[in-house]
Amino acid sequence: MKRLQILFFIISISFALPAQTPLTKPLVDTAALTGMATRWNDSFAEWDIFTTETESRGELRLTSVAQDDWSRWQYRIGEGVGTIRQKWPDNPNEWEARGDNAIATARTIFRNNFREWRVTDGTHTVTLRTRYQNLAEDWAIGSERHGWFEMYTAYEGDLRDWIVVDELSDEVPLPMRMLLGFLVVYHSTPKL
Repeated sequence: MKRLQILFFIISISFALPAQTPLTKPLVDTAALTGMATRWNDSFAEWDIFTTETESRGELRLTSVAQDDWSRWQYRIGEGVGTIRQKWPDNPNEWEARGDNAIATARTIFRNNFREWRVTDGTHTVTLRTRYQNLAEDWAIGSERHGWFEMYTAYEGDLRDWIVVDELSDEVPLPMRMLLGFLVVYHSTPKL
């Protein structure tokens, strides 16, 4: 009789407890990017990042300025932090962004053509390209499935200030958004 009571108790508790739901939201809310600007007028090694949420202003900076190694970067937006690095030494055709339990990768579609990139996090895949082949001041992706992303200079010919139109789906993680912005500023600006 006692075993039957225990069994009845366990069954009744299992129906009363709510089921566990998987984590569907990213650990850090993904605020849309609105702009990027160099922190200093004479260097492209440190960037301020602006988002739709004023308290989520962030930064992108070169990890080792003194060593003149442009292959490793760090970013921070609000509580979201991560790294962007060249995936293989001496191969600028592949980059990787890590942060917030997500990894995004970028690869040139055609080797050594740095004006067209395939960017993915394993779930979302987009193609980032310059709008005009001979002008690196306007980049965009357009995806019916994932939304719209565009970056262009605030002032023609001035590569220090960028406007970002980030209308990507909320499901696109922060490392992938950061990798898109990084590819634009990295491949459009001089390394000084």
